[in-house]
Amino acid sequence: MERTPDNEKDLRALAAAQIEKKQDFAIHLAAYLSVNMLLVVIWAIGDNGEFWPIFPIAGWGIGLALHAWQVYGRDPVTTEEQISAEAERLRAKGVGR
Repeated sequence: MERTPDNEKDLRALAAAQIEKKQDFAIHLAAYLSVNMLLVVIWAIGDNGEFWPIFPIAGWGIGLALHAWQVYGRDPVTTEEQISAEAERLRAKGVGR
């Protein structure tokens, strides 16, 4: 299938959106590492009791993992075949009649 100018624009827009998502994730990762290292330092300087920084590390880590999956783990491109299959599924259910 030959590319038209519109398809090239769409592809460039999709590529730009993907780059932005990756940059956003990099900022999220840097914030996660910085804040959690600070919490560990605070814990180490303090009384060294129970390792309480594990709670924010684990909780925020779950959110970071989901963000990573959204950016890198799943297919960000919706293909024409996927659109057609979903439209057929909706037609079979009688949606839009």
